[in-house]
Amino acid sequence: MGLPGQPRSDKNFQGCSHECSTDSPDLTSYFSRCNSIKVDSGCWVLYEHPNYTGSQYILSPGEYPDHQHWMGFNDSIKSCRSIKNVYGKSWKIRFYDKQDFGGQAAECVKDCPSVYETFKFRELRSCVVMDGTWVLYEQPDYHGHQYFLERGEYPNYTDWGANSPAAGSFRMVTEL
Repeated sequence: MGLPGQPRSDKNFQGCSHECSTDSPDLTSYFSRCNSIKVDSGCWVLYEHPNYTGSQYILSPGEYPDHQHWMGFNDSIKSCRSIKNVYGKSWKIRFYDKQDFGGQAAECVKDCPSVYETFKFRELRSCVVMDGTWVLYEQPDYHGHQYFLERGEYPNYTDWGANSPAAGSFRMVTEL
């Protein structure tokens, strides 16, 4: 999406394009499918559906010649927004194994390739982001569905857009 750059309707940067430099809640009038993206600067969250809903994909500067390069499940990108880490250069997140911040808690200030290996949790049901921005992945080693987490409270996993509490890994968003 060239964000600021250009999403292209076809693979390898072919077909019609649209340049985004600001948050865009509805990209449907620009293209029906998105198969390649160039991110010129900043980090962006792309969404499968309009109004920042559906599957999420977090992209840093670079070229993505097809949707598999951004771990996309299909070629549907209908909205996007830039990631603004206005909280300095520190990161801190706390997860809970029960909703509404109940049960056991685990706090972290660095990337975690395996939630189970590190914390012995198979599911995360709520969390508090105290500093920075994070990407939570459904599977270990940064694979599967992605969920963008910014500073704030998430009393239930549905608050970060997940359909299940499954959580395998997470990492800090550092490329701004």
